[in-house]
Amino acid sequence: MQYRFLGNSGLRVSEVSLGSWLTVGASINQRQTSLLCHKAFDLGVNLFDTADRYAHGNAEIQLGQALAACPRHHLVIASKCYFPMSDNVNDQGLSRKHIHESIDHSLQRLGMDYLDLYQCHRPDPHTPLLETVRAFDDLIRRGKVMYWGVSEWSSEDIREACRLADAYQLVRPISNQPHYNILHRAIEQNVIDTCAQLGLGQICFSPLGQGVLTGKYSASSQPQDSRAADPHSNAFMHDYLQPAVLDNVAKLSAWAEKLNISMAQLAAAWCLRQHNVASTIVGATKVEQLVDNVGAAGVELPDDLLAFIDATFPVES
Repeated sequence: MQYRFLGNSGLRVSEVSLGSWLTVGASINQRQTSLLCHKAFDLGVNLFDTADRYAHGNAEIQLGQALAACPRHHLVIASKCYFPMSDNVNDQGLSRKHIHESIDHSLQRLGMDYLDLYQCHRPDPHTPLLETVRAFDDLIRRGKVMYWGVSEWSSEDIREACRLADAYQLVRPISNQPHYNILHRAIEQNVIDTCAQLGLGQICFSPLGQGVLTGKYSASSQPQDSRAADPHSNAFMHDYLQPAVLDNVAKLSAWAEKLNISMAQLAAAWCLRQHNVASTIVGATKVEQLVDNVGAAGVELPDDLLAFIDATFPVES
């Protein structure tokens, strides 16, 4: 495993991390979660990402139980808040009330005393940004959180959050968690540059494009036991499953074969080519998948492949 500093902080995270969206507490049970987490830890993965919203709290519960046997100080545990957890009007968003109550609930579910990284799952247009920044600063000063970050924030929101933190002598965020892969490159327009300037690192989710970049799907067939065939988990896959996209993805298989790596390793390594990317989150459901995914750490892709990807999968306008 290779490790990178997360933004300008002193925190080092594994280049490949294990996530829990759509898997832990949902499509896999506690036994499978424990097997995956223990194997990941043995392979050098130290960053485990979750959120209160995943499986409506069950992901945090299962992850906490799975990692209870691992030395806590060797782990980097990340969770998030923002999305509604009930019908209560205050049980959502990034208000001071919701943030402070959410951290207590997440820690209780995880069975832990603190989080290494606590993230704003999305921006909240209804709460003053200064209130949100102050709330995260409070959690850090109280020892419940070591660092804080954001997810899917615009460059403008990130810049303003850092400006407010500096102006009021509050702790800046150190990370952004964006949707980023060969098929979805929007953050290359300005988010990466902004984060690099302000000292935030990227923790990318969906580096394998919901599994599409592993090469398991084609324009003519979709495995019956795959995510694409499951109406409960394929809601975000429509654009990726277009025939033209799948045909282009198929062209990457020859490159992977030439480099003696898997398609999944190629996809994750492509994300990691960016120095501002600290880690790529994988959502494996099987130990074999996890072992393969972790193999992306330290892989360097040749310039001619990077040029081919740029020409075939350009940044969205």
